[in-house]
Amino acid sequence: MTDTTKALADFTTALAAATTEEAAFDALCALIKATVGAKLFTVMTSDTDAMVARRAYTDDAENYPTSGEKPIELNRWFDQVLIRQEAFVSNTLADIDTVFPDAELIGKLGCGSVVNLPLIIGGKVIATMNILHEEGYYTPERVTRIHDMLRLPATAACAVAMVLRA
Repeated sequence: MTDTTKALADFTTALAAATTEEAAFDALCALIKATVGAKLFTVMTSDTDAMVARRAYTDDAENYPTSGEKPIELNRWFDQVLIRQEAFVSNTLADIDTVFPDAELIGKLGCGSVVNLPLIIGGKVIATMNILHEEGYYTPERVTRIHDMLRLPATAACAVAMVLRA
């Protein structure tokens, strides 16, 4: 298992110094890549009252820009992540294709597994942290590490980003 002490200390320092929404999420992205790994990292805000999502952060602006809003689709991902507030984990591109219309692009980027972790404030999912890697990458051990070690830093980064955006 990776020693996470330095990665968490670097994250804490970077988050405390963040003066923009992007800087807060840059700190989180670096933490994710140092602790569990990701080929693609995004954060999507979700407004289930208006049924829209907005990409608040991306580490691949060319393929996944942070512009505009998109409608939230009612599917099994919606029920699992936004209603039951559970992480969505998929380790095959074929499964990803059943819930995400951009599965072809995901595959072209060398990704075939995903973890979408709901970030919850005040009992409501306010965003999802989305990490993608090669097919089969998010093993049960990595998923446990995401849940146990990274949920709080991700929620903190999201809260700081919300304050800085306002």
